[in-house]
Amino acid sequence: MLNSLAKGAGIAFLIRVFGVGIKYFLEICLARWMGAVEFGIYEYVISWTMVLAIFAQLGLPTANLRFISEYKVRSQWGSLRGLLRSSWQLILIAGLFLSIVATGIILWLKATYNFAYSIPLLTGILLIPLLALIQLQLEMARAIRKIVLAYAPFQIFWPILVFLGALFFLANNQQITSILIIAWSVISLFIILVFQFFLLRRKFDAEIYSVKAIYKTDEWIKVALPLLLGTTFLMLLNQTDILMIGGMINSEAVGIYSAAAKTAIWVIFILQAVNTVIAPVFTTVYTQGNREELKKLVATIAHWIFWPSLVVAIFMIIFAEEILGFFGPEFRAAQWEMIILVIGNLVNAGTGSVGWLMIMTGHQNQCTLIFGFSAMINLVLNLILIPNFGTLGAAIATAITMIMWNILLHILVVKYLNVYPGIVYNLLRK
Repeated sequence: MLNSLAKGAGIAFLIRVFGVGIKYFLEICLARWMGAVEFGIYEYVISWTMVLAIFAQLGLPTANLRFISEYKVRSQWGSLRGLLRSSWQLILIAGLFLSIVATGIILWLKATYNFAYSIPLLTGILLIPLLALIQLQLEMARAIRKIVLAYAPFQIFWPILVFLGALFFLANNQQITSILIIAWSVISLFIILVFQFFLLRRKFDAEIYSVKAIYKTDEWIKVALPLLLGTTFLMLLNQTDILMIGGMINSEAVGIYSAAAKTAIWVIFILQAVNTVIAPVFTTVYTQGNREELKKLVATIAHWIFWPSLVVAIFMIIFAEEILGFFGPEFRAAQWEMIILVIGNLVNAGTGSVGWLMIMTGHQNQCTLIFGFSAMINLVLNLILIPNFGTLGAAIATAITMIMWNILLHILVVKYLNVYPGIVYNLLRK
């Protein structure tokens, strides 16, 4: 199993290196071509659409990741077909409904308060159903271990299309504005979604399409709703700092801080790559009742995750100012914000795959409570620290909260599963 996982993790690593590298390069180019203000507006709109897309998902993408793995082990093809069909339909309806509601709210804010972000947000509203559906298809492909199909469309081809569009506009002497890039992002993501949909249909087992669909809607919703809450809280944990900087300071501060935050995420890159492959395996091993295998599995991946992450963190702390300089001279001001976020992400990597361990073994309710509590603490800390310390306060609030929820989840994993996913215990055990 470990050999198979190592191969899968290697493929996932290469895909995500390429994808994140392209996306990071895209953000550097956009920041330089648009300037801090327009880039900040673009990041602010993307952050809002990603948050709203979570509600449109209804918790079903993560539920699919869990149930697809379970149904395949038990050969419950009718239930699997019903899950796939109903999930896509429900998310499409929810996404369109949220887009309509959000449009009405933005138009009201524009008429009542002369809302500065109204036009860019109205342009980006259509990203809500598209982001929700592509996340569903990502988790579907991930559940059947089609890692390339899961991540390449969204993380590689979409940024490439956005980059090529921006380059085309630049070559034709058009001003690269946030509205223009957001509009092209919507069009290109729609193309990617359709492309992935037809490829995904061909990858599922033939047994699925030869049986009648069985709908266990109550069971799926019972699992999906806590996952929706958990995913919402997690997204808020990741986006609250940017959203509050945009509301309490200005778009230029958003742009500069976003560069630091996006750069610091490189520290948990190995964690994300390993989780790409390992999450459905947790369900398989746990469903089979093989607890000793689960212990060995989490102990091994703790080392896979932490040591490369430590090397990346040290490099980024030493060369923080130089790295941010790629975005432009004004972005160097976020050096200390980036260092603080790097430290928080290193603790995240050091605790291991705690979130996925809880979710994929049926303990999503406890996981949701931790994320909800942490999201509340994060909001309060940002409200206190941003007025006093600006973007540095946002970084401190985010790092503290990140460390807190990872430690709490680690404690729960030990309590409920009797496994130790963090690097500290595995080093002491040696």
